[in-house]
Amino acid sequence: MFISRAHRKARGVKLMAFDVDGVLTDGTLYFTAQGDEMKAFNTLDGHGLKMLAGAGVLLAIITGRSSRAVELRARNLGIEILLQGIEDKHSAMQGLLKQQQLDFSDAGYMGDDVVDLPLLRACGYSASVPSGHALVQRHVDYVTRAGAGRGAVREVCELILFSQGKLDAMQAHCLLEPRPTV
Repeated sequence: MFISRAHRKARGVKLMAFDVDGVLTDGTLYFTAQGDEMKAFNTLDGHGLKMLAGAGVLLAIITGRSSRAVELRARNLGIEILLQGIEDKHSAMQGLLKQQQLDFSDAGYMGDDVVDLPLLRACGYSASVPSGHALVQRHVDYVTRAGAGRGAVREVCELILFSQGKLDAMQAHCLLEPRPTV
């Protein structure tokens, strides 16, 4: 089987962090008439994140914007490391890695815009989405087939799990569950 550079680099991921707008969502910002911000998240992405965490990979969200919706989604998924309103994502990750006693080579990041480049280039593994900025796509290890907020995060989670030899085990329990009777 052909193992790509992206698969080789994903083997070492111990901490995987994600941007929100344009990665976990399609990048569209919704506002109610009262000024409340709303975001749409994909359940496939959510399950991928839970599988990755279940396999022992530490998860983080590092995003430039601050949103109550992101806080609620992170809590719903059990993601304890939530860094919002971050202008310098590279420095934020550096501090996080020091706290976790990890190096950049142990970390992955998924982002979509040029502000993500310093962090994407520093991490041992990096990914983006098809709608990501062209410069970003040239500097990451992997560009998903699925779109932002449409399964791209799940695709990256499964690539990491596959690369680490854990995907089959994470999916096997689903096959052992009894089929529901109708």
